[in-house]
Amino acid sequence: MGFQALFPTLVYTDRLRARGWRSLNARLLRECRQLQEDDAAGRRWSARNYPGGYTSYGSANRMHRNSPTFAALARELDRHVGRFARRLRFDLEGRALAMTDCWVNLMGAGTAHGLHLHPLSTISGTYYVATPAGSPGLKLEDPRLERFMAAPPRTDAGEGDRAWVTLPARPGQVVLFESWLRHEVPAHRARAERVSISFNYSWF
Repeated sequence: MGFQALFPTLVYTDRLRARGWRSLNARLLRECRQLQEDDAAGRRWSARNYPGGYTSYGSANRMHRNSPTFAALARELDRHVGRFARRLRFDLEGRALAMTDCWVNLMGAGTAHGLHLHPLSTISGTYYVATPAGSPGLKLEDPRLERFMAAPPRTDAGEGDRAWVTLPARPGQVVLFESWLRHEVPAHRARAERVSISFNYSWF
């Protein structure tokens, strides 16, 4: 008798690049903070939908088209997304995965990002710009969770057998996942802001 692991959920993590990421990261941080200052519509949207923080999701969500610095980030991310897509065995013959959305998130103390997924996208992800000590990681949900029904709790469960897995947030790190995978960010506890850039890729 043997065991098989079927229907795996793959998540990709890596450093942005070996050299030069700190310089790009510093430019991104400046532009993220400048955007927060300039984006009155985004601040109003965030006050209603993102209490204690700022996100450009509702106002400036194509930053890769608006800023050369974000365009440089997108070029770096393209390489990682391509690697992830190949591992997922995606058939992209005649079509290419392209970044469709890219927005900024600044989490102040107490800010949280509730459980959600990214409809109408193929691959989604986050790039971490600034993560002060105490910053929450990205919490991923087992996509089978709602179907467990009468399953008992698991003991000594490894990472691949848990209902929730939290990936730590580190500056310069890229996290990629398929857009149907539900995820959340627990409340930020540090005084200094947690700064990240989120994005979607689509093939249609």
